[in-house]
Amino acid sequence: MKVLEIVNVGKVYDGSEVHVHAVDNVTLTFEEAEFAAIVGPSGSGKTTLLNLIGGLDSPSSGSIIINGTDLATLKPSRLIDFRLRNIGFVFQAYNLIPVLTARENVKFIMDLQGKPGKEIEERTDELLKAVGLLDRAESRPSKLSGGQQQRVAVARALASRPRLVLADEPTANLDSKSAATLLGIMEELNRLSGITFIFSTHDPRVVRMARRVITLEDGKVISDEKTK
Repeated sequence: MKVLEIVNVGKVYDGSEVHVHAVDNVTLTFEEAEFAAIVGPSGSGKTTLLNLIGGLDSPSSGSIIINGTDLATLKPSRLIDFRLRNIGFVFQAYNLIPVLTARENVKFIMDLQGKPGKEIEERTDELLKAVGLLDRAESRPSKLSGGQQQRVAVARALASRPRLVLADEPTANLDSKSAATLLGIMEELNRLSGITFIFSTHDPRVVRMARRVITLEDGKVISDEKTK
């Protein structure tokens, strides 16, 4: 089942003297339960493409279709709601709310969705247990290690039961042990839940674990390989 279709997508930034094609006529399709890495040198368009997929930026041309919905057809308020219910995000800098506990950070998305209180509590415990942090549920981010904070971020990304999770350099700030733990958790959740994970990464550890590797160069797809 198709989760994501990227059709002839381009993103051009207009400078005073030059036009920069950050993403150049990219066409890709992602199925349910994929575990894919987008790689390439700095400036190749990885993060820009991820931001376009997530509706955080708008393409200059082409279409991005998630679960059968073309993002370009959504008004801003509907796009925010669509992202909330269909896409999970994991960022390099964790982006946890510092005044909230781990439990409250995970609950936050479901609170925004208006889920029933009992469902929120059960789902929060389920996710914190899945990422091995149920015993740290009442800790704020400042009391957690970088690896633990990123695991909370993964739990938060999965809280709304999205079909697609976008992870932008999620291991960049982690030591080897923390990165390996995080990737193992994400792969297990991918296999158990059928959620599609797409990473933007420089990390060879992510690339080794990915089952599909897409390479960008100057905004273009130069290779797309199933690795497992």
